[in-house]
Amino acid sequence: MNAKKLFWILLLLNLLNYIDRQVLYSVFPLLQQDLKLTDLQLGSLASAFMLVYMCCAPLIGFWADRAPRQKLVSASAFVWSAATLLCAAAGNYAGLLAARSFIGVGEAGFTTIAQPFLAEQYPAQKRATVLALFGLALPLGSALGYLLGGMAGQRWGWQAAFLLAGAPGFVLAFLAWTQLQDSAHRHIPAANRPAWRDYRTLLTDKPFLWICLAHAMITFVQGGFSAWMPTYFHRYFDFTVAQAGTVFGAIVVICGAAGTFLGGKLADRLLAKTPKAYFITIFAGILLMLPCAGAALYAPNGTLGVLFISLAVLCIFLPMGPVAAALVALSKPSVRSMAFAFNIFIIHALGDALSPVLIGRASDAWGLKTALLLGCATLLPGLLFTALAARKAAPSN
Repeated sequence: MNAKKLFWILLLLNLLNYIDRQVLYSVFPLLQQDLKLTDLQLGSLASAFMLVYMCCAPLIGFWADRAPRQKLVSASAFVWSAATLLCAAAGNYAGLLAARSFIGVGEAGFTTIAQPFLAEQYPAQKRATVLALFGLALPLGSALGYLLGGMAGQRWGWQAAFLLAGAPGFVLAFLAWTQLQDSAHRHIPAANRPAWRDYRTLLTDKPFLWICLAHAMITFVQGGFSAWMPTYFHRYFDFTVAQAGTVFGAIVVICGAAGTFLGGKLADRLLAKTPKAYFITIFAGILLMLPCAGAALYAPNGTLGVLFISLAVLCIFLPMGPVAAALVALSKPSVRSMAFAFNIFIIHALGDALSPVLIGRASDAWGLKTALLLGCATLLPGLLFTALAARKAAPSN
């Protein structure tokens, strides 16, 4: 099928994917006031989503390596959109927890399939840039989620934020069903389907495992900041709920998008000079983020806090395109959906399935500033894992 059509449909779906995922965080203060929730309960709403998301990913990845992927993309979008609408209907903590969990089912299906589906349409020398452009949906969608949640929640209540986020997904699910084609997976002979030994080979590949672990450390910090930074602005800088969502949303959309795009372009340019290009870019992003985050959390006022958080967000998004391109390079086409599924499981099991609830628990005990500082410390092993992946990766990768 036409690569541009595939790109735009998947990009729009990915954008909505992150809007629906992140809209929750801007309405944390409203949920806390209305439903009388603790910080631990708020954090568990994010963690429950991630637990379901990461557990469903390998099951869907196994299926996606054997079936036409366009139908799975469409069904996934329908499920997560319906579950987002159910969040608006929830009247208590248990109802919200259940609805958030079902969002995880739908989004696991989409994320497992979309990146390998897209990567197969482009040559290696363009992949980091294309996957970085696709990855722009993370900062853009997250920002729109914060903006939508903060503004709609402040004006009409938190239920309206979920309704506005969930409704467009049904239109995109229909477009995916009718417009996408997957000729590569239409009829796969049994002899060409991946065997269990192929998956064992993937899981014992050290560079693949190291880069997944490095990605997990990045995801831990991204998840913690996504969940708690609007609340940090609200508590420490006296921003209103709408202001906190708007400011952090603007930071993520501008700096996150810039970091994602720059990381992809830099990696593709470096690839002409060294096969370690993806790993170098990932390492640089992690290393630069640490001092910026520390300066932001110790900032004496909101102006400096916003400035340094902006720099931290730009740096932590630099690895996004290179990580995806590295996963493609380190996996065979026959197991690529499962490779991304394994990565999803690892990064969320050790990353943002844990960080919102752990930071929430630490915040209840020691305050949110200390909790976020402790969260940033997980980037230190991320540097080590990236270096190990670069050292072990074969030159051809």
